[in-house]
Amino acid sequence: MSSDKGKESGEGSSSSSRRSAADHHQQQQQQQPAAQVLSRYESQKRRDWITFGQYLKNQRPPVTMPQCNYNHVLEFLRYLDQFGKTKVHLQGCVFFGHPDPAGPCTCPLRQAWGSLDALIGRLRAAFEENGGLPETNPFASGAIRVYLREVRDSQAKARGIPYKKKKKKKINHLKPNDDSSKFPMQTS
Repeated sequence: MSSDKGKESGEGSSSSSRRSAADHHQQQQQQQPAAQVLSRYESQKRRDWITFGQYLKNQRPPVTMPQCNYNHVLEFLRYLDQFGKTKVHLQGCVFFGHPDPAGPCTCPLRQAWGSLDALIGRLRAAFEENGGLPETNPFASGAIRVYLREVRDSQAKARGIPYKKKKKKKINHLKPNDDSSKFPMQTS
């Protein structure tokens, strides 16, 4: 019997600690002001903006946002490559140009083009929302667009899948001498 009591008291203490952790979490949520709930996009944009600001502060010497230009943005994008998860085969790799490589290789992991493109879009919007002028927006620079295009093209070549831009749908206009019987018109 004494062994049963030990188990019961052990179980009770662990479940009570679970309850107290849940209570603590609820209290924290209730203490936070009833601020607006941000969408996934807005919270990601805010997180990206804070990360970029921290990156600038960590530069030697630190860079303020008004001092920031497209070169700082390009350095930031290159810095982010070290945290990438997309295998980008180098030109000398046996898997270069193969969409589904048969085995492992030593090629680097990089940030995917789509991730960088979305990041720049969010930072471009955040810059202007935080008081920056569209004319001085370093994320809207032509150099950034060129860099993203080069990343996109190099990653497409490395995978052997050419990037195809989505084509706009053409609107067919009827010529006056077309057979309009295909589209009967209602008469009143």
